[in-house]
Amino acid sequence: MAPKGGRANFASLVGAVGDNSPVDRKRTVSPKPVTTEPVDGQFLADVPVAELVANPRNPRDEVGDLSDLSTITDRQLQPGTAVSRAAWLKLWPEDEVEIGPAKYIVVNGNRRLAAAVKYGRPGLDVVVRDSIAVNKGEILWAATSENIDRRDFDVLEEAKAVELMVAEFGSADAAATKLGRSKGWVSQRRALLKLAPELQAALRAGDLAIRHARSLAKVPLEDQVAAWEAAQNPESDKSTADAGPADSQPNTPTKDDPDESAPIEPADKVVQALKKLSVDPAVLAAAVRKHYSNDEQRALIDALGLR
Repeated sequence: MAPKGGRANFASLVGAVGDNSPVDRKRTVSPKPVTTEPVDGQFLADVPVAELVANPRNPRDEVGDLSDLSTITDRQLQPGTAVSRAAWLKLWPEDEVEIGPAKYIVVNGNRRLAAAVKYGRPGLDVVVRDSIAVNKGEILWAATSENIDRRDFDVLEEAKAVELMVAEFGSADAAATKLGRSKGWVSQRRALLKLAPELQAALRAGDLAIRHARSLAKVPLEDQVAAWEAAQNPESDKSTADAGPADSQPNTPTKDDPDESAPIEPADKVVQALKKLSVDPAVLAAAVRKHYSNDEQRALIDALGLR
């Protein structure tokens, strides 16, 4: 080695590397221990899809149309949220067969995972967060909170998710607080699970509005379909539509009747509504039981002269 301040030739540099390096003789670097488990909150890029598995406790029944995620082959805008295999099996050891050899369970981002598989993306970006695997309720909340109010998350999937949260958190009030929703909203969603299968299918297909579904859920199960069909296919008042001039009843106002503008009695309004809906007596009775208290029901029986 050239003296301090002098010039070193190439040969001296070659001799100063490797085992002869003065730097290596001054300090010894201990190798860092290799960790097999990622740190909580760690971002992992392009985890092979073979090492990922969709959340087996996902409240969604279907991933839906994935065409909006077809660009995932070129870019993934947002990483998924995953839990390590070990953390998951501490909560649900019975899921071991279902998750297979996967290293990570995707809690949020199951549609992204499905799109990656469908469109041929070999890996997916995820953030591992075992901190949400402290209990089953937190896992359900993490999966549910991402999906609620999404356009492709149908209302029955939402209702099932809410019901699961009520079971895990112990009460509807606790579930409402966790979701940041009102108690009424939670109650309305849970009520949809009381609908007959035919009405649930109609709700999913968009043939039954949520506001009508909530009303039908209050009707006894065996009467729900009949009540819905009656509302969907109201029969016209044949006595009015088919009757000719000679069949017109004396007290029925006609187009030229001077009494046409006379106020309609409350009872007549109810009659018109019942005729329009063609309400079955059994459904009407069920509605009366739901709407009236016991005292009001007895008063109705007295008014009908049935005692």
